[in-house]
Amino acid sequence: MTFLEVACDESGSDGENLIGGNTDVFAHAGVCVAGDAAARALREVRERIRSPAEEYKANHLLREKHRAVLEWFLGPAGPLGGGASVHLVDKAWFVVVAVVDVLAPGPSAAARAAVLYREGPRTVDAERWRAFLRAANELARTRNHEAGPAPVDPFYRALETLGPADGGDGALAGVVEVLRRTRPRAEAFRARLAAAPEAVDPLDPLFPALERTIARWSGGGVRVHVVHDRQNSLTEERIARLGASLAPELRPAGLRLAESRRDPRIQLADFLAGVARKLASDELAGRGDPVLTGLLRRYVDPLSVWGDDGSWSRLGPGPGPCPAGPLPPSPQLAPMSFVTRCASAME
Repeated sequence: MTFLEVACDESGSDGENLIGGNTDVFAHAGVCVAGDAAARALREVRERIRSPAEEYKANHLLREKHRAVLEWFLGPAGPLGGGASVHLVDKAWFVVVAVVDVLAPGPSAAARAAVLYREGPRTVDAERWRAFLRAANELARTRNHEAGPAPVDPFYRALETLGPADGGDGALAGVVEVLRRTRPRAEAFRARLAAAPEAVDPLDPLFPALERTIARWSGGGVRVHVVHDRQNSLTEERIARLGASLAPELRPAGLRLAESRRDPRIQLADFLAGVARKLASDELAGRGDPVLTGLLRRYVDPLSVWGDDGSWSRLGPGPGPCPAGPLPPSPQLAPMSFVTRCASAME
């Protein structure tokens, strides 16, 4: 059996606080570069940037005065080559998919989530849409289980702001009407969390992103050994559950936590994750940089969790070979098995 060591880091992690945090995008990078090559790359970054900082971070590369260094880092002559990938998560879309999957699972869940995500912001003002997202986040997250059913009422009050009381016409009104009838399921979900919080996976994009990174680099008789930057949420119990959730042929050979400053490969992953998060967030906001986004595309996972079609048309991988296979025709309909387990755990 052949083993491949992949160094990982993330950017934009706020745990389960997906809507109330500081970022709207989460990025998880995996880098498969030899240690000596990674060390040389870090030395070259230092020589090009010449900052006195002891440890360089992505924000050093993102400064306008270091634009040429960033283009080199992402480009074909840079240190990553074909040995890196980054999984992107649009946090608002992640929350919408999760809450629909919890309340109204089934073949229509993805389509309903897409309608809600696209039409909600067009129908109500930004403040009400944000309030709905916060309420959905609170309903689906596991860390507030001590509140019992408390998040249920705020969610259904926020839901009412998205459509007229009589149901109205149109796709969004139809989805709102379906969700209005799901209160018993929401109450059962919260009761299950209060009784057995460990039975439901946390609504934290780190875990499905790590699953996806492992799966992307596995296959063909190759098993992955992960070296990940230290994360409090990556406990021994959760690492064990992560391995058990993957198909046998995709289960990692091991997962070791390490300090970023002691492993140059993790530092490269930190650079890529931080840069990707910022560039993807800019694209989502409609202020993307075509040159930098074009350089990033070669690393973006085709099964990133992304709901916005316009920004994905610019971020999604272009033509050419990709370790994860061809780009699916609609990334927002990509499998969300980790989120689905949140819903199925209450059955």
